[in-house]
Amino acid sequence: MAAPELGSAPVLSTPDEHIFNAEKPSSDTINRSRPSDEQLLLTYEIQRTVNEIRDGRWKRIALQFPDHMLVDSPRVFQALSRGLHQARKEARLGRRNEDAILADATKDLALEPQAATLEDKSKDTQERLYILADTSYGACCVDEVAAEHADADVVVHYGRSCLSPTARLPVIYVFTKPPLDIRLLVESFITLYKDKEQKIILMADIPYNSYIPEIASALAAESYKNIFPTEIIHSTASPLPNRTVPEEVTEDVTILQSYNLFHISDPPPSLLLTLSSRVASVHIYSTNNMSTETPTTPQLATSHLALRRRYALLTHLSTVPIFGILINTLSVRSYLAILTHLKRLIASAGKKSYTFVVGKVNAAKVANFSEVGGWVVVGCWESSLFESKDFWKPVVTPWELELALVGDEKRIWDGSWSSDFGDVLREAEERERTRGVGDGGMDVGVGDGEVAVTEDTLQHELDSEEESEPPEFDLRTGRYVSHSRPMGRPSPAAALTGQRNDADSTSTTKASTALTKRATGELATIGGIVSPSAEFFKTKRTWQGLGSDFEIAYDEDEEKGAVVEQGRSGVARGYVVGDGERR
Repeated sequence: MAAPELGSAPVLSTPDEHIFNAEKPSSDTINRSRPSDEQLLLTYEIQRTVNEIRDGRWKRIALQFPDHMLVDSPRVFQALSRGLHQARKEARLGRRNEDAILADATKDLALEPQAATLEDKSKDTQERLYILADTSYGACCVDEVAAEHADADVVVHYGRSCLSPTARLPVIYVFTKPPLDIRLLVESFITLYKDKEQKIILMADIPYNSYIPEIASALAAESYKNIFPTEIIHSTASPLPNRTVPEEVTEDVTILQSYNLFHISDPPPSLLLTLSSRVASVHIYSTNNMSTETPTTPQLATSHLALRRRYALLTHLSTVPIFGILINTLSVRSYLAILTHLKRLIASAGKKSYTFVVGKVNAAKVANFSEVGGWVVVGCWESSLFESKDFWKPVVTPWELELALVGDEKRIWDGSWSSDFGDVLREAEERERTRGVGDGGMDVGVGDGEVAVTEDTLQHELDSEEESEPPEFDLRTGRYVSHSRPMGRPSPAAALTGQRNDADSTSTTKASTALTKRATGELATIGGIVSPSAEFFKTKRTWQGLGSDFEIAYDEDEEKGAVVEQGRSGVARGYVVGDGERR
């Protein structure tokens, strides 16, 4: 059952008794112990990181840690500094030997220019490391904004990652390797899957992915024949995000429904919804309690209630007049393309949108804008899902917004779900290729026995439909919605192409920056375009400038407002009122 809708914004201030309460540490912080020097070198892959930095010839390196790993950041910094210093020393020794051999071979020749070149080549600038103490958005994303503050050439990202493609900077991923008891895991797997002929996909959270080959070998020794061990790939478009899939699935994605999935460690909610909608079943092997000597029982993941709740939010958003677009990333590639697509999508439905650039999204930030009826997040595929009940208005993904803006008679949900806005862009491109819009006119798909649709005919049909369309009701609350399309119906061209371009819709109207008083019964417009913000200013805003609170209805002979008088002057211990005496 859907949660009841709030009638007003929630109280977001912290109660007094909670001020001195310490935040409860996460399970990652509780289970972590201080690693030894040898463990630190292996866990954070110091040698591989040093080699990649040297191979890339990067001089300014930003180190990004999640919150629970910041305690190790000084030691990682020191280990990398020592490793880079040793690599520079070895490189200088190697070049010095090469220069000596070359000098001996040419000692009888006058090669002063060449000697100067060799001397310049031997110089090796020292690398500079910077620790990013706090991320601007999410720990799973590469924080290019913070890295550019340090003018970094490369980012070293530690811990689990969403692997979203970056827009500007190269990235060195160090997933780390937390401890895992493979023997207990295999025992739990055997207890769960009795049938050794089942098709099972073996998948793990990114930090545990390095254990997959060893686990697959142990299960093969137990006579399991249809185990598919996944590998990490940088592709959010994969049926299993950022993972390889069986060869038969690449030819037919529906075959994935015949596979069961065994996932090591708790996946993020967005990944769990995606996996649950694409495979037969998902069992999760939790890694929260690794200190016990007994096998952990894998839990069957169910997402039916979550999908029903998401669908209930979509039916509510179908009647929302104003949307807010939350930009929750500045580094994920193509975020500007999805922003443009969302603006056109909302405008084509006759609704208004406002764009907000935020850091870490929370209920207090979005509750400041009471006029916004729903929010859509533009971020990485892992951080775009918000299931918290603290938000006053629904927060959805771009994929869900497209489904919400489809008419009730066309909205059919087969249970699939996606959090990657790249899927939205790819589907939009596919629709553009198959639309069949003519280049020269407004005719669409005209063939034998079909009638061409003209702009005048379509405009007449749109006007008639707008006058006779049925009333709209919010399916969650049952309330009548009187103004769900503040921007009006789309133009005929937009109706034919399925898009609405604000620039095209305003090209025939004369641009104006002046505000004029509207006539009774007309909507407030700016430049010929209906403006919900101007409508709110006209009808609901009580204070409209200096002197507006003195306009009281008097007789026609009397003046409106108050007389302007000279105020007090001077300091508090001795001031003058008008032309009067000093007080």
